Amino acid sequence: MRILGIDPGLRNLGWGVIDAQGSRLRHVANGILHSSGTDLARRLLSLHAQLTDILHTHAPDTAAVEHTFVNKDGAGTLKLGQARAIALLVPAQFGIEVGEYAPNAVKKTVVGVGHAQKGQVEHMVAMQLPGVKIAGPDAADALAVAICHAYQGAASTRLNEAVRRASA
Repeated sequence: MRILGIDPGLRNLGWGVIDAQGSRLRHVANGILHSSGTDLARRLLSLHAQLTDILHTHAPDTAAVEHTFVNKDGAGTLKLGQARAIALLVPAQFGIEVGEYAPNAVKKTVVGVGHAQKGQVEHMVAMQLPGVKIAGPDAADALAVAICHAYQGAASTRLNEAVRRASA
């Protein structure tokens, strides 16, 4: 299963693609999309076009997006939410299911601690994906989201399949 992980951001949107076969994970690609444009609409359009290219290039089977962290700056949170909408919209346009994970759930899955620091996340991503060259902290977070989805999503899929078989 090929998984696209996305760490939404309006200026910098991290992305990472991994292949998961059971508990075996393999790095495919990662990077950071930088929005361009003079206004919000053009910046969102820029992210949409770039993320669309990523999906065309890497053809993921599923995607996962990190929930946004709500802070005291309402306007900033709203703009981040709009960038997150692009992260949800583009995979949906490709007919791909999108999982959503809270930052603490991602950290707990990858590091073992829900309040891990960024450096710890990056280190554990590198440990689980040997040989990976991480494009930056946003890309590391996106790869962590993909890893979380590989473990959490696989468990959810197995549970749904078992329930389906039991009710048949």
